[in-house]
Amino acid sequence: MNTLQERAAAAAGRADTDTATATATATATADTGPAAEPEQAPEYAPAPDPMADYEPGDDDPEMVPVHLAWLRVRREVRAIAKGELYNGGGTRFNFRGVDTVVNTFGPVTLKHGINILPIDVEAEYRDTTTKNNNKMHECTVTVSWLVMGPMGDTLPVPLKSKGEALDSADKGTAKAQSVALRVLLLNAGLTPTHDKDPDASYIERGADAPARSAESYRDEVLNPKTSPGRIQQIGYEVERARMLGAKVANENGELEALGSLGLRIYNERTGGAV
Repeated sequence: MNTLQERAAAAAGRADTDTATATATATATADTGPAAEPEQAPEYAPAPDPMADYEPGDDDPEMVPVHLAWLRVRREVRAIAKGELYNGGGTRFNFRGVDTVVNTFGPVTLKHGINILPIDVEAEYRDTTTKNNNKMHECTVTVSWLVMGPMGDTLPVPLKSKGEALDSADKGTAKAQSVALRVLLLNAGLTPTHDKDPDASYIERGADAPARSAESYRDEVLNPKTSPGRIQQIGYEVERARMLGAKVANENGELEALGSLGLRIYNERTGGAV
């Protein structure tokens, strides 16, 4: 056991050591200033700028906002004529097919840096038959599209379009989406035909589409909301149904052949244009 004097000496040495350590710490603090507080990480990291390291290439589009790039696409496309002919099933009409529309818009959108991307597809299906009793699979789709410009910005809201197709195998969904793309390009591009208004395309249904009466066609023709294009379509349907000579009461209560009535109303609404 240490004596009282030894314990006192040991305590005095420890006190001297603590005092020296405190003095050295104070001196260092005086020389360097107060210790810096550690940096705090930001609460969120900003999204990287996609154009920060961009170096333009020889064939790159001009870096303009998406709405200006799309306007330039429309200026170049101008119009797409209905240069394709459908001739079958007793009817003829001109139309703008999917390939024609995509082949027209494709190179121009590429030139101006426009990307058109499907972001959502809603599909509905049902089975049906043709008039020849061939079984078909019908698909109707609603597609949401994202239109992106050369700078990576997009139009403020997704654009939607619908497409419908009949197929006897497994291509109905793909066909319907192709039709929806054609509708999007023509509608968003406000693409005129520079042609006369054409007849709408159709596929005649089978047993699931009951035959219409001459009176029902008369009522549709006389309806002021029925367009001239639809009246033309009714003419084809009435001809196929062999009801052109069917007598119906016209708007004046007089009997008139259904075919004659349709032609007369069409001429009244178009000023005689064909």
